[in-house]
Amino acid sequence: MGEISIKINIADRVYPLRVTTEEEEVIRHAAKLINEKMKELQDNYAVRDKQDLLSMCVLQYATGMIKAERNAQDQDLGLEQSVHELDTILTDFFKK
Repeated sequence: MGEISIKINIADRVYPLRVTTEEEEVIRHAAKLINEKMKELQDNYAVRDKQDLLSMCVLQYATGMIKAERNAQDQDLGLEQSVHELDTILTDFFKK
């Protein structure tokens, strides 16, 4: 699990990073998604400023992440409730 030096290009700026070999693919993919989203926003809206595009991009990804986290929490709560109900049913069954 060694570290390597890579350069990532986001919004026409190069960022040198030291990452593990396992992280490299994920980081490169993330940078690609960011650049693609910025291009999409630039094509669909009259925004040319890179800072504005980055801000809009970050807002969209953060919103998606929050929604995904809430969905996961809701699923965990639903699973916890189902396990509790099953426990109650089995407890009642074995008491009889």
